[in-house]
Amino acid sequence: MGVEGRMKCVKYLLFFFNFIFWLCGLALIVLGVLVQVALHSTVVINNVSASSAPLVLIVVGVIVFFIAFFGCCGAWKESYCMVTMFSILLGLIIITEIGKFGSVPDSVPDSCCINVTAGCGQGAMGDALKIHQTGCETVVEKLLKKNIMWVIVAALVLAFLQIMGIIFACMLMGGIHSGYEVM
Repeated sequence: MGVEGRMKCVKYLLFFFNFIFWLCGLALIVLGVLVQVALHSTVVINNVSASSAPLVLIVVGVIVFFIAFFGCCGAWKESYCMVTMFSILLGLIIITEIGKFGSVPDSVPDSCCINVTAGCGQGAMGDALKIHQTGCETVVEKLLKKNIMWVIVAALVLAFLQIMGIIFACMLMGGIHSGYEVM
């Protein structure tokens, strides 16, 4: 007994959006590698502190890549397990985004140090001899405050897409679990 209309639409919407996110994850990985090569003339990461920006791009790209893979393939193959994994991982991402994870008090990223070494930013907040006094946090904070409306809109759109992804995944899981053929 095939499910008509609604479940087919949910399946293809989930596939389409996850395919786009999969491509975005791949693009982030490639961009991270290109930034690493542009900054250090090598793909090899010798100093994690000096390569923090490309490393963040690569890690976020890999996470997006795999989560979108579960959503995309799970929807296409109508795999209950993969769609469930996608839904759980997306839920964990939302919880992580909502939670405020603090850093070590009086610490700055190692990239703020005048002489960048592993752990050089630990407890160095007030030491003008160890760290640059005008950091990127201030610049980014000013930029975000200047464009606060766009930041709010982007956050709301991202939250909406993530919640809709979970809802569609749960709907598709229900259709798969009920034994219906979604194609």
